[in-house]
Amino acid sequence: FWKFSTFSNPNPLLWLNPLFRIGSKRRLEEDDMYKVLPEDGSKRLGEELQSYWDQEVEKATKELRTPKLTKAMIRCYWRSYAVLGVFTLIEEMIKVIQPVFLGKLILYFESYNPDNAELYEAYGYAAGVSLSTLGLALLHHLYFYHVQRAGMKIRIAMCHMIYRKALCLSATAMGQTTTGQIVNLLSNDVNKFDEVTIFLHFLWVAPLQAAAVIGLLWQEIGASCLAGMAVLFFLMPLQTIFGKLFSKYRSKTAAFTDSRIRTMNEVVSGIRIIKMYAWEKPFAALVNDVRRKEISKIMSSSYLRGLNMASFFAANKIILFVTFTVYVLVGYKISASRVFVAVSLYSAVRLTVTLFFPAAIEKVSESCLWSFSLMQKFLLLDELVKAHVPLTQEDKKEASVEIQDLICYWDKVSSLLIFTSLLQSSLLSTVLEELPAEKGVIKVKGELTYASQQPWVFPGTIRSNILFGKELQPQRYESVLRACALKRDMELLPDGDLTVIGDRGATLSGGQKARVNLARAVYQDADIYLLDDPLSAVDAEVGRHLFEQCICGILKEKPRILVTHQLQYLKAADQILVLKEGHMVARGTYSELQQSGVDFTSLLKKDEEEEGEKEEAPRSPRNRTISQNSVRSHSSSVLSAEPVHTMAEETRTEGTIGLRMYWKYFRAGANVIMLILFVLLNLLAFYILHDWWLSYWATEQRKLDFHSTNITANGTNGTNTNQELNLDFYLGVYAGLTGATIIFGFMRSLFMFNALVSSAETLHNRMFNSILRTPVRFFDINPIGRILNRFAKDIGHLDSLLPWTFVDFIQVFLQIIGVVAVASSVIPWILIPVLPLLISFLFLRRYFLRTSRDVKRIESTTRSPVFSHLSSSLQGLCTIRAFKAEERFQQTFDAHQDLHSEAWFLFLTTSRWFAVRLDGMCSVFVTITAFGCLLLKDSMKAGDVGLALSYAVTLMGMFQWGVRQSAEVENMMTSVERVVEYTELESEAPWETQKRPPPDWPNRGLITFDKVNFSYSSDGPVVLKNISAMFRPREKVGIVGRTGAGKSSLISALFRLMEPEGKIIVDGILTSEIGLHDLRQKMSIIPQDPMLFTGTMRKNLDPFSQHSDHDLWKALEEVQLKAAVEELPNKLETELAESGSNFSMGQRQLVCLARAILRKNRILIIDEATANVDPRTDELIQKTIRDKFKECTVLTIAHRLNTIIDSDRILVLDAGRIQEYDAPHVLLQNQNGIFYKMVQQTGKAEVASLLQTAKQVSRVQETGELILLAGPAGADRWGFKHTST
Repeated sequence: FWKFSTFSNPNPLLWLNPLFRIGSKRRLEEDDMYKVLPEDGSKRLGEELQSYWDQEVEKATKELRTPKLTKAMIRCYWRSYAVLGVFTLIEEMIKVIQPVFLGKLILYFESYNPDNAELYEAYGYAAGVSLSTLGLALLHHLYFYHVQRAGMKIRIAMCHMIYRKALCLSATAMGQTTTGQIVNLLSNDVNKFDEVTIFLHFLWVAPLQAAAVIGLLWQEIGASCLAGMAVLFFLMPLQTIFGKLFSKYRSKTAAFTDSRIRTMNEVVSGIRIIKMYAWEKPFAALVNDVRRKEISKIMSSSYLRGLNMASFFAANKIILFVTFTVYVLVGYKISASRVFVAVSLYSAVRLTVTLFFPAAIEKVSESCLWSFSLMQKFLLLDELVKAHVPLTQEDKKEASVEIQDLICYWDKVSSLLIFTSLLQSSLLSTVLEELPAEKGVIKVKGELTYASQQPWVFPGTIRSNILFGKELQPQRYESVLRACALKRDMELLPDGDLTVIGDRGATLSGGQKARVNLARAVYQDADIYLLDDPLSAVDAEVGRHLFEQCICGILKEKPRILVTHQLQYLKAADQILVLKEGHMVARGTYSELQQSGVDFTSLLKKDEEEEGEKEEAPRSPRNRTISQNSVRSHSSSVLSAEPVHTMAEETRTEGTIGLRMYWKYFRAGANVIMLILFVLLNLLAFYILHDWWLSYWATEQRKLDFHSTNITANGTNGTNTNQELNLDFYLGVYAGLTGATIIFGFMRSLFMFNALVSSAETLHNRMFNSILRTPVRFFDINPIGRILNRFAKDIGHLDSLLPWTFVDFIQVFLQIIGVVAVASSVIPWILIPVLPLLISFLFLRRYFLRTSRDVKRIESTTRSPVFSHLSSSLQGLCTIRAFKAEERFQQTFDAHQDLHSEAWFLFLTTSRWFAVRLDGMCSVFVTITAFGCLLLKDSMKAGDVGLALSYAVTLMGMFQWGVRQSAEVENMMTSVERVVEYTELESEAPWETQKRPPPDWPNRGLITFDKVNFSYSSDGPVVLKNISAMFRPREKVGIVGRTGAGKSSLISALFRLMEPEGKIIVDGILTSEIGLHDLRQKMSIIPQDPMLFTGTMRKNLDPFSQHSDHDLWKALEEVQLKAAVEELPNKLETELAESGSNFSMGQRQLVCLARAILRKNRILIIDEATANVDPRTDELIQKTIRDKFKECTVLTIAHRLNTIIDSDRILVLDAGRIQEYDAPHVLLQNQNGIFYKMVQQTGKAEVASLLQTAKQVSRVQETGELILLAGPAGADRWGFKHTST
């Protein structure tokens, strides 16, 4: 369409006009965009490049070499891209021919004779200048449009390939890369293609153009031109050196940026834990440290850029100075036509030789060496190859899984992955072909489906998460919802099952996610169901429902493999397989195993002596987690109609960016004095005086020549008439002006870069501090991708793109003012046409910016889903592959890409629409100037004509570039706006206040809740209602309640994650009066989702470095992790993998326990910590807590009643209110009570055991209290309980 409109229509890109009309009236929405062209579709482009890459891999394998991504790319795109070189060639030829017309026109004025009939020729030359200007306008934009579109296509194809590769990475490959690195490939590295395609053709066009210019200059000024060209060619390698250095800094910066984004990802993911531990400061130090290194590299590369830009602007002046100094010193006389032909020719070649050619070298070296190698390395990672054997009807009828002599390794290479022998999960991974068999046979007959141990949901509606690509069958769907206990949840959600769940399912509780995850597997009509521990994320009542109605109900006709450590369900199993230490130790029915004498229940308990012997071979407890990043616990499950967070829409500001935003931006990096200094530098570094002096010199020389010619003609004696101009004076002034221009130009450039990069540094720090201090609610309603986008994309703009664009704009803007000033001083009446041109330009700019800004904002917001989809796919990789849904996820990714391409394509074309019109205006200006000079031929001096015309011609590309840079600055200021928005977030209470508690507070551990109400947001529902309770010193209290009763909200209130109403008093101090850090550091928590952070083991245990090595090892020994850590390559100094993924879930939980031991606080909160681990680890944790925390007040939230039945008292919550609060045996006597009913639901054997324990506790408490009467002052009841039990 565009091709047609350019060549056959004087007004290109007319098809965009309706869009601009809409944009000028209202804000543009995604629906207003044009559909992506079929040839730009993500699927088509990706598959095309993939086929070339596959061929290259095949060929390289035969030739025993590494496949080269560049080869595949060249084969795929060289034809279409090579054609575009023709446009550049013609454009650069016109640029060289135009100064020839200009020279002829000035020559006419030099030898002007009113009687001469050369006027028509002069009009011809003026027309030549005007037409070449118009030709340049059209060709330039045609070329740029096509190369940018070529870059876009390559980028889209690469993104498609990267995502496709990510979907089939093997377990080993996943260990060699991180989510952060893959996201970075997609967000930063592929963008290099957009840049490299623009400049690539200049690698061969520039030398050709330089040769043509040398030829023309030789004709004009002889050998002197070689001096100028020598300077030009000296500048070329200089620019290339700058490019190389820049590349070096760029790769160093990229490494720091990666590291910063990875840390930010962990901070945002684990913000709840960071806040509860009061670890904001060490994390701030960690991020600030990386950021400082990153900024020092950015500052260095910015100074390089500053020098580069200043040398580019000064190059012309130096070249002219050298050329004409040599020219006059050799003895030639200066003339206007020679001066301005040289000026124009140098201008034409300078841009290509000193800017585009080095840029091409820089981009090629940066893209090919750095980004290409990263992408190539990623594309060559190991893939998981699954054998897709077609299933017969017979297989489906006799569905089975057969395993013989199986041996598997997770990763034999990496010493860090020793731990991950995740027994039962590994077995399922093998069945799913995720874990390759080293030896042995595994045969699967039938279609598999899988519910992962770590519940995974993707952004979309709940219904789409359950259907997972299947057709909706209302009857089956309803029965699945009922079987998975989701019916009630759906009724309470705002939009039922059409409620949208955000990133990582942050709007759902852990229990809800687990049930949606199970429902997805159940809804698939498969032959074999693999269920990896779906019951431990839910409480006993829901667990029983799921087991009876779902696993043994709706699925009863199908083979099911269930991983569990809930022993009450074993009787219902047809076969039981007991695994231990990676070996099968028993197999059979429940009764067979009982008769065989294998005490398989004790196999799941901790065996003290054996533990001692096998300390050196660390075993990895079962790792079941509720939701990797959502530490919301079950407090937002809706059995009691508690709120579900809905994701807030990403804000998109409207209208222009006010001066206030620019002021905030500048003030962040410079003070007022610096800003005044900057204005002065700009005025001093004015380039025009330099050229005006040349013009004045040529005119004076002309006058002198004319004068002496006249004298000679009149026959006067020529003895003392042969006057010469004072060369020393003219050259001296010229040298002075050149020197001043260069010095002030460099100073200005460096100064501006310094100020703007400092602004980026300040704004990043403010935004990060603001994020750390904002309440947790912010992270619940904003997806991770959105927050990280500000730290990656927006800060990236502030760091490098915005300073460069801003400095460029300022320099170009000053030059444009200079051009108009010169033209109007020569031909004052030129201001008459300039005024309407200016008015129409201002109108056009406003008209364009309204639409362009919206297009840019839509482009930013349509980019986020691409990243979100990638990161959520990587989290649910096992599930996606088990369901064979790779193709569908690839299609969704392509759809996200296509939506982004629509916005990007509009961004390209709207920019061209604007630029073509601006260059059209410049052509009018050049035409008026050229013909205006001829109309006023009688009063014009040749020097003035030369100055006015050569400047008017340079206006061509420069004017539209300057205006587009101003628009680009305004577009990029949206990044500043987005960052500033995050610097002004609502802040939680101060970390420290004037009122500091005593150093030994709390020394008793008495906690009192007095009429406490709690809500997660000011306008949200109240989730704790009128809570009044007292937790006595050294008391052990269990907190129970159905999913969503408000258990975790009680802890959130205690830690003031949101400010509660009412009073919470700890040891006589009102918690709301002290700082958050003073409060949170004095309470220890073992959270439901144990988070380990990238960094050393030492940093994970003790981020403030407050403890000695001896203390750290002792704590590790107490939680039985000492042997495991000793086996790590650098022991305590070993760097952990992302999120501590080289530790099992149970081990991560033990690290959290070690942290609590180290803190030695009087108050310990355990938030469902043992829901995630097997009974052996659970018992170890319970035992450690009984031993190490007997002097402490311990509050334990638990799903498993056996973990809290031996508490002193139990608090029962329901719907945010306290229903019961007493000793366990007292509660169990009330048969109508909630606690009694919860115990009854655990199964007969468990009920008997729980009742027995409760009685024992009550007896111990009575005897313990009797002994206390007779015992010494320090005697301790908890200790008695422990010994008696």
